[in-house]
Amino acid sequence: MLIRYSVENYLCFNERAEFSMIPGKGRLLPTHRIKGKNSADIDVLKLALIYGANASGKSSLIKSMSFAKNFILQGVKVGSVIPLSKFKLSKKAEKNPSRFEFEFKMKGFNYAYGFLIDYDKVIEEWLYKITRFSEKAIFERTILENSKTKIRFPGIRFKSKDEKQFLDFVALGTRPNKLFLTECLERNVFANVQGIEAISDTLDWFGNKLTVIFPDSKFQGLEFEFEKSSKLAEEFKKYMKIFDTGIDDIELKPIDFDKIKDIPDEIKNDIVSRLKPNSKTIISNKATNITYTLFKDNKNNIKVFRLNSKHKLIDSDGYAFFEINEESDGSQRLIDLIPALIDLFKDNKVFIIDELDRSLHPNLSKSFVELFLNATAEVPSQLIVTTHESSLLNLRKIRKDEIWFIEKNQKGEAELFSLEEFKPRFDKEIRKNYLVGRFGAIPSISLHHNNN
Repeated sequence: MLIRYSVENYLCFNERAEFSMIPGKGRLLPTHRIKGKNSADIDVLKLALIYGANASGKSSLIKSMSFAKNFILQGVKVGSVIPLSKFKLSKKAEKNPSRFEFEFKMKGFNYAYGFLIDYDKVIEEWLYKITRFSEKAIFERTILENSKTKIRFPGIRFKSKDEKQFLDFVALGTRPNKLFLTECLERNVFANVQGIEAISDTLDWFGNKLTVIFPDSKFQGLEFEFEKSSKLAEEFKKYMKIFDTGIDDIELKPIDFDKIKDIPDEIKNDIVSRLKPNSKTIISNKATNITYTLFKDNKNNIKVFRLNSKHKLIDSDGYAFFEINEESDGSQRLIDLIPALIDLFKDNKVFIIDELDRSLHPNLSKSFVELFLNATAEVPSQLIVTTHESSLLNLRKIRKDEIWFIEKNQKGEAELFSLEEFKPRFDKEIRKNYLVGRFGAIPSISLHHNNN
């Protein structure tokens, strides 16, 4: 679970901005609070709603998290520059490095992992184990002016000198434009060094626990999941009905591979030739928003399926099948979001959704958030969304410390702050005060009418 995140000198963030899931002093809605296992542990919240005008920085905050995650898990090629997007309204910022840091919970421990980078190198990188009262370095890495690496592992108890030398060798061999964490992932150091669970846990959290969803994100692999799990298909069907989409079911329909006309034959043939026996892949046409699932058996036979929605006929007991792209934008958005909702019912999942309300009716946005809160009351998972949907601003259902605002100051710098910083009464109309600008984070529109 996410404890806290900070970013500096990236997109519209110049000075360091901090987003926190640590609860404030309020005692209302205690089920929204995930308590630590002891007095030294850190409590976190289940939900965060981030509000702001268009171009205020909401999406930039999410993009910064996604950039950091991708840089950790994928890195950059040899000789490539790090694709930073620094704050552009300051000459000083262009010369300064960018900074990213995540504090998170994983397997009973709390960690702080971060890095300081420029276009050509990682300047600093660190991993700490933290509590409410202390922090202990697992490793600290610095790249000096002469491009040499300095690294120390004060928090690792090596079983032997050979293991220590091996990890030193990996660290010293990590390219300047690459994170040590990424190098550990690519070299699979965990097979050669024991006692580095903090490093493997960190990679596991970024790779398997933290998911970022943008407005145009498409859930990839739903066809695979349906093919291997009838339970998922039933859950999916249940939630499509809960959200009143009019869709009775979603299912895989077999199709004739030769009759696929929206994918060029040369691409189809190339994919089939590369596909190994007893394996599967997906191909899609972004223009039509149609995805095909290909299976090759051990005899090199190709089977193709396409995901279709199913609607009951109004004048008989039969059904009509629709392409997914024939459904409304709202239904398509839900088809991409429901797998996230189902996944949130599992432990230690963090889903960050940019523009939850994109293409959704206000009631659907409310239902999505309420369903998450109700269904995960006993599950330590988190939902963080950016939104414009003011109907969610209800202090009888949402805590003050779960509501965040973001706006740009006169210098064009994005600033992030929580409703916890204000003193609204419990019975105060938060939605009305937000819309009239009491908390900021709404558009400032000037209209000039010339009668001449």
